[in-house]
Formats: sequence, structure tokens, C-alpha cells
Amino acid sequence: MQADSTPADRAPTDRTPIELGDVLHDLDRTGHLPLYHQIATRLREAIADGTLPTGSRLENEVALAERIGVSRPTMRRAIQDLVDRGLLVRRRGVGTQVVGARVHRHLELSSLHEDLTRSGHATTTQVLRHELVPASPAVASQLGIAPGAPVLYIRRLRLSDGVPLAVLENHLPPGLSDITPEQLEEQGLYAILRNRGVSMRVARQTIGARAATRDEAPLLGIAAGAPVLTMTRVVFDDSGASVETGSHCYVPDLYTFEITLVER
Repeated sequence: MQADSTPADRAPTDRTPIELGDVLHDLDRTGHLPLYHQIATRLREAIADGTLPTGSRLENEVALAERIGVSRPTMRRAIQDLVDRGLLVRRRGVGTQVVGARVHRHLELSSLHEDLTRSGHATTTQVLRHELVPASPAVASQLGIAPGAPVLYIRRLRLSDGVPLAVLENHLPPGLSDITPEQLEEQGLYAILRNRGVSMRVARQTIGARAATRDEAPLLGIAAGAPVLTMTRVVFDDSGASVETGSHCYVPDLYTFEITLVER
């Protein structure tokens, strides 16, 4: 079975800019507070109360400055203030977008779905591909099976509070190939595995960075070639058998890995 879609079929977020006239219509142009500070404060309050929801897009700075009658440097400084606070992000080809709080992930044996839910984020999953494929030599080595054996390949887009956060690719061994797309849209992969009695005990994991591919970029709402965080992982059960291997990439301004170091 294969579930696939193009970015046009499933746009991750609404690309229509939000009208900010009501938010910025009555700035005090004669008082002591600088205009950039007033604009940044109004936008920050609008984000907090949901007037500017996570994932929404602002007009470009030039058009917005002209619309409310302020200089471009004033508008640019106001927007930069919120970018510095982590409330807005600038993305080439997308514009200025509202983001939720950055997701901090502790390095432990948990799934992204579990981490987002535990942090209070609304989590959505789109299953992009779901099919049986022959195991490549690399995947076969990671899963401890013969090359060419059928494995379940799944590719998902994970959104946090409506904003694209990660593209997740996983391969599962033959005994777990009956997991359905519907299950993957409703639950995290690790929750599904635990419900099937799989005891995940240890993982081998690598964290890195690279450029987003032309395929990943539109899914994540970033420019092709923009940097992404990466994580590869092979998970083993209590008998030492591999139960899944994954290769994930994350939008770096929305996501961090957190590590606790202990002196020996």
C-alpha cells in the first residue's frame, strides 16, 4: 500500500498573509514610546491571544509599513524584535511566519509524537508514503535481515501546532509490516510498537545537519538548500533485535536536542 501526495495537494500551512489593520490601527504617534516598540508589543499580544495563530503569515515588511504609515526601518526593527524572541521566523519563499515555542527534545528513547504531546503542543501527522519495499543493504544491516527482504517503509510529515516541523522516514522489519497509515496518523510510532508488546530498550543514534532537499523544502516550508537538523536512529528490543530504523530531519529554528552531560 502506498499513500503519497504532492505539496500542492497538502499545503502544510495557509500561505495567505494575515490582515493586521485591526491590530496596528491606532498607534500613538505623539507619545514617548517608540513606534517599533508599540508595533512589536501589539504583534506579541496578538500572537499570545490567538489573533495571529501559529503558522499564520504576515505581509512583507515593505507593504505592511506602507499600510500603517511607518518607515521601513521601524517595521523591520519591530519584526526583528519578535524574530529574536522566537515568536516569528523569516523564511525565503514563504515570508514572515508566526511560530510556537521552540520544541526542546531530551535525548532519551522517546518518539517525537510523545515529546510534542508531553510539551503541550497540538500534533498532526500526514502519512506521505506507506509501502513494502525491498531492504537496501544499509537498511538490511541495520535491521539484521537479508538484503532484499520486504520491509515497511513509511514517510511522514509531522506538524506542531499546525506548523511543519519534521519529515520522518522509517523502515520496519517484516514482523511489523502490518501497521496501517490510519494508526500512524492517530498515534506515534513508538506507542504503536509498545501496544504490540515490543519492548524498546536501547538505541544507536546520530545527530547532524545538512541542506534540505528539493523534496523536503516545500513540505517543511523552507527554501531548498536551507539547513535542517538530522537524526538517524536504530532501536533494539530487550533481546537485542532491531525493531526500527529511522532517518529524520527537522526545521532548526523550531527544534533543539537537549543533552545532559555527567562527569565520570
